[in-house]
Amino acid sequence: MSLGAIIVWIIVGLIAGVLAKWIMPGPDPGGIIVTILIGIAGAFIGGWVLSLFGVAAERGQFSLGSILTAVLGAVILLAIYRLLTRRVA
Repeated sequence: MSLGAIIVWIIVGLIAGVLAKWIMPGPDPGGIIVTILIGIAGAFIGGWVLSLFGVAAERGQFSLGSILTAVLGAVILLAIYRLLTRRVA
């Protein structure tokens, strides 16, 4: 993966984090910053998981597919994060 593709996935992840927070409103222990970081992680994980199923995420390009992939990953990670922090607290 090239540096340009990584930068694009980070930017897409930022967008995904904001969209995930919009899709799943409510208080988060880390606030919007943690949600955006979860979006970045979701972008990478979502792209990786789809590649395991043979669905090629568009690497290094802004597209609806890459944003949807990142949002899906971010929503899943945000749900897991909320479950884990709820049990710990």
